[in-house]
Order: sequence, then C-alpha cells, then structure tokens
Amino acid sequence: MLTKEDIAKRIAQELKDGYYVNLGIGIPTLVANYIPEGINVEIQSENGVLGMGPFPFEGEEDADIINAGKQTITTLAGASFFDSATSFGMIRGQHVDLTILGAMEVSEKGDIANWKIPGKMVKGMGGAMDLVASAENIIVAMMQVNKAGESKILKKCTLPLTGVGCVKKIVTELAVIEVTPKGFKLLERAPGISVEEIIASTEAELIIDGEIPEMKIN
Repeated sequence: MLTKEDIAKRIAQELKDGYYVNLGIGIPTLVANYIPEGINVEIQSENGVLGMGPFPFEGEEDADIINAGKQTITTLAGASFFDSATSFGMIRGQHVDLTILGAMEVSEKGDIANWKIPGKMVKGMGGAMDLVASAENIIVAMMQVNKAGESKILKKCTLPLTGVGCVKKIVTELAVIEVTPKGFKLLERAPGISVEEIIASTEAELIIDGEIPEMKIN
C-alpha cells in the first residue's frame, strides 16, 4: 500500500504547467513537496497566500507564514499575501484550475463529505464549501478505508455532504479511480496491489475495463 507521501507524488503528476492549484488540509498539502521538474504552478491557500512552496526544513520555520491548516510553509519568489475576501474571490471567480481535497467519504456520483462527523466538535467548515461549489476540477486524496477497515468510497455518502457531483478523480493508498457518469472506474492500482484487493476495499461497484496498470510513483 502507498504512503500518504506516495499519494501526494501520484497526484503531483496531474499538475500542468501554468496551473493555479488549491491544496486542502491533510494529504493534499504534501503535494507542494513533489512538484514535477519543469512544471511551474502557483499554489493558493484560502487563508490568503499565492505562491506556496514546499514545507520548511526543521529549524527554518516562520510561525507567521502558514497554510489554511495552520502548518508552517515556505513561499516562492513572487509570492503574495492578501485578505480572505480576495482569496475567496479568487476561488468563487473560478480562477483556480485544480483543487485537491481530502475527504471522509466520496460517493459514486462524485459527492464529497469532508467537513463534519455528527457528534464531534467542528471548528468550522473552512474553505471546502466554496471550493467544491466553484471548482471544475477536483481530485480527492484520501485513504480508501477508515481505521475500522470500512470503505470510504461508497454508493452513497453517509456523512453530511460538502458538495454534490463535483469530484472528478480519487487517489488512495490502493488505486486511482475516476468518477464517470456510470460510476467509479478503476484506472490504476498501487504497486503490488491486485484488482481483487481494491474491489474488496470498495463498497461501491467498480468499472474494470481491461488490464489495470500499476501506478508509477516517481
């Protein structure tokens, strides 16, 4: 099975030169560490940063420079800082080319639940609601099963929804899965993981079309 860093490396392969990218809290933030060579992207954080770089080395952190998850970050040459109103104006105005989010659940229709578990304290919904309402290209980075061994890739979400019909692709520790009008389609499998193992870890039906290649993790 892939590590969280491996998931981030695979998602980084989806980046294209010139993209403006928003990284959600959790696994998505790791993508900033694995931008492919020769690819120039502008990473945006909804707390008001454009031009985020990789995480700082230990001892080089600046507590005043953080992402939306309150992690210390670095910034690249030309980076800018602005207020939340401007940041959300960028999101709502659809000026972000790719949004990468974590999730608790994703349904076969592309619905996403990633902000609340009933009965547990919630500090706030963050920028997720705006991102899923405005973004046209959403990739989810998540673990395929929860700590109890239950699938998080479902026919129908059981948790309160963040967005409806918005997810385009999912990358997990087991697979790359595309959301299609006919349901989930298996595109790639993690090295050493069989199609049967992926099916067993997925509550929803999977479309299997021919031989499924292994992911390439750089």
